[in-house]
Amino acid sequence: MFKWLEDHSLPCAYKYLLGIDCPLCGSQRATFFLLKGEFSKSFQMYPPLIPVLLLFVIFVVNLILRNRFNQKHVYRFAAFVLIIVAVNYVIKLAST
Repeated sequence: MFKWLEDHSLPCAYKYLLGIDCPLCGSQRATFFLLKGEFSKSFQMYPPLIPVLLLFVIFVVNLILRNRFNQKHVYRFAAFVLIIVAVNYVIKLAST
């Protein structure tokens, strides 16, 4: 199943159109590594994956439970994740 998913992953339209990586480039491959249990490869491929996935889970749970979480905390965590993604993106662009 993982092989099929890897073979049918979505291409990055951002990279196709602009010729540079997008802020999420590498996240699909990192997710595949994470699902296979290869945590170090996943982290090397896309370091912010775990915080991004955790934020996604928090948003989904918050929708299902009808805003059970304090919105200030959710927004602060979202801002923190956005900063992590932005720093990772700047480092990636600087190293290429």
